[in-house]
Amino acid sequence: MLASLAVFPSLPDELSVPHLLVLLPKSDVLPDGVPHGELLAAVLARREMKADELAKSPVSANTADGGLVCWAMLDASKDIFARQTQVRKVLQTLLDEYPQKLAIVVLGDETQRQQAAGLAVYGAWVNAALLPQRKKKDERKPLKRIELYGVADNAAFAALQAQAAGNLLCRELTILPPNELTPGLYRERVRKLAVERGWSHEEFDMAALRGMGAGAFVAVAQGSEPEDAAIVHLSYRHPDAQQTVALVGKGICFDTGGHNLKPSRYMHNMHEDMNGSAVALGILLAASQQKLAVNLDCWLALAQNHISPKAYKQNDVVTALNGTTIEIIHTDAEGRMVLADTLTLASRAKPDLMIDFATLTGSMATALGARYSGVLGNRDKLVQRAVRVGKETGERLCAFPLDEDYEAELDSKIADIKQCTLAGEADHILATRFLQRFVEHDTPWLHIDLSSSRCEGGLGAVVADVNGFGVGWGLAMVRAD
Repeated sequence: MLASLAVFPSLPDELSVPHLLVLLPKSDVLPDGVPHGELLAAVLARREMKADELAKSPVSANTADGGLVCWAMLDASKDIFARQTQVRKVLQTLLDEYPQKLAIVVLGDETQRQQAAGLAVYGAWVNAALLPQRKKKDERKPLKRIELYGVADNAAFAALQAQAAGNLLCRELTILPPNELTPGLYRERVRKLAVERGWSHEEFDMAALRGMGAGAFVAVAQGSEPEDAAIVHLSYRHPDAQQTVALVGKGICFDTGGHNLKPSRYMHNMHEDMNGSAVALGILLAASQQKLAVNLDCWLALAQNHISPKAYKQNDVVTALNGTTIEIIHTDAEGRMVLADTLTLASRAKPDLMIDFATLTGSMATALGARYSGVLGNRDKLVQRAVRVGKETGERLCAFPLDEDYEAELDSKIADIKQCTLAGEADHILATRFLQRFVEHDTPWLHIDLSSSRCEGGLGAVVADVNGFGVGWGLAMVRAD
């Protein structure tokens, strides 16, 4: 549950609170009216710092009555990611004490105050909420109230509140232990959400998928017991919508690698392999909470990749929903298999735009590390827009090529296409070329390979390793142009 927000246009005569964040615009001198200005000046003198060094190194100090104050300067010339990172780090000092109330003061002109307030309030919401933990004794306390001084318009924060709710839903689902989020349990959660939010809801279970001929999805899911896998379809509609966007998410609730079994080092954290579906669901939640004027179809490919006598294996040939035959090369390339049939279903509805999210390839993580995610697509202008929106939101994307000649690597002697190669080179590109075979009606399409879904030490606005990357970016992308 998100902390309540109270907004005050000006500072009171006295502001004595246990936890206080003060954000100033970058300047060579301290402005008048800085809360606890004398204490701040003393701290800067002790550390032999100039005022403008607060833009690089925020400082904190204890007040005479035991309160904790943190001061930082925000440099408007820096990009949004850099400012998010600075606010995250200074907030962490305060939030590590699990305050029940946090006061935030923003100074500067109206634009500077509004921007600083948005960064601080959003950072407090996404970092102070208590996500699931299974310790015997949980000593954490939720942040209950945020008091913001220096901004007059409370309504401006409604969109950020919705985005925070979407981010938190994504992260909550992603960090749940795999025994608490099997495909069946995940489906139950989604059904409940659909009822609460008024989304239309349908499920294609294993029996239905076999009957439809969705052999790519079934090949992966058939190795699990019970057979609780499904493709879940959720819809949100707005009467003024001018476009329909399909969100497709990879939802592998645990990935053993199948018969090509992962070593323990690489199997650890594979309960997070459903993060793409959680990103799609977080976008859907935030968009519907904001009542965005867009129609959304959310397609979740929920399954597990287990090793068993029924599991698919190397050299099997399976037939996908669109009739394409696939030669299986490596059972740990399961994500592209479940996405193949899901993309076919989603594109057959002829959306104006389709975006899939998936923790798909190790080669993307090798290429980018955990600070960027990759984007590929079938429209150059769409890919360029995706990269631009990444810069604007602080959820950064790097574009990769998708030229036709790459697909020669996927030529099969016995089927229409190979699932992957054993060499693994450029696998993020080959995986996208593979997926493109299953996008029908020349649907405008983006593929987001979520190499930054987990970044040790936090990323952008989020302190935690699992950061919900993609929810903020996706919200910006689905808003009508």
